[in-house]
Amino acid sequence: MKSVKIIAEIGVNHNGKIDLAKEMIQEAANCGADYVKFQTFKAKSLAVESAPKADYQSTNSGKNESQYEMLKKLELNTQDHYDLIEYSNSCGVKFVSSAFDLDSLDFINKLKLPFFKVPSGEITNYLYLKRLAKFKKPIILSTGMSNIEEVEESIKVLTDNGFNKNLLTLLHCNTDYPTSFKDVNLYAMKEIEEKFKVQVGYSDHTQGIEVAIAAVSLGAKVIEKHFTLNKALEGPDHMASSEPKEFARMVKAIRNIEKAISGSGEKTPSISELKNINLVRKSIYLAKNVRKMETLKNNHLICLRPGGGISPMKIREIIGRKTKKFLKKGDKLRWENLL
Repeated sequence: MKSVKIIAEIGVNHNGKIDLAKEMIQEAANCGADYVKFQTFKAKSLAVESAPKADYQSTNSGKNESQYEMLKKLELNTQDHYDLIEYSNSCGVKFVSSAFDLDSLDFINKLKLPFFKVPSGEITNYLYLKRLAKFKKPIILSTGMSNIEEVEESIKVLTDNGFNKNLLTLLHCNTDYPTSFKDVNLYAMKEIEEKFKVQVGYSDHTQGIEVAIAAVSLGAKVIEKHFTLNKALEGPDHMASSEPKEFARMVKAIRNIEKAISGSGEKTPSISELKNINLVRKSIYLAKNVRKMETLKNNHLICLRPGGGISPMKIREIIGRKTKKFLKKGDKLRWENLL
């Protein structure tokens, strides 16, 4: 049974083109994603016109424009959202989006999406968190760039404004694009889980799929990973995104890991392996002929497959006992043949 939510973060990889967005939705659905996630914002409410780009944005989308100019080209309008929701439903995958300003947050609320996904940059936005809490809907909150005190403070803002913490999932995250393995610090996800007693997950910006899989093995219930059709496409996030074949491998691996960690946690043989016990375990056999009433010594005995007879763990109880009858080399030793 699936328990990990897998989010294909399309984000702004649509490059402002709805046909490209739809193609990505279909591919993400084909890969097995549970959700496709976009970004909802108005550039004028997100950044001042002179705001510089992050280094990775300049590297991947050119330096001859401001962050504001870049964002302006990547906005989705109201109708775009409705079209993409309808298309996502037709593909069998759920649409979600991260809001980056208050008006967009109100708009996302009206769309009645399954949860709010809060980007890392809003974790210190008091007014945003206060507004979000009032909706009283499930929240998945990324914690990139944050220390544990900032995470705690953001949770307090939510709960002080009426939010039920049981509806919260916190995603460990590093917001360098791409994140180097040495900076992942994956055990921080466990610290978050233990300190705040909430469900946790991982928003992955590394190259490859190893860290996402490791996160699931450590208890992540949500995996978010950027998704693209081609890393070579123009745009700020494509280089740090997974192409369909890689994303599909990640999904398959996660589903396999889910099965592998779904057991009781008790060390006990599974039903499937019980049939092998007698085949691979050993019994005590006679290494040589033994006369009636002869005292058994080490050199009389040998441990061989198959099992089902006297366990080799009982050999100390066998040594020194006498036989009731003649026993032939190669015979399986039985308790009823001993005095």
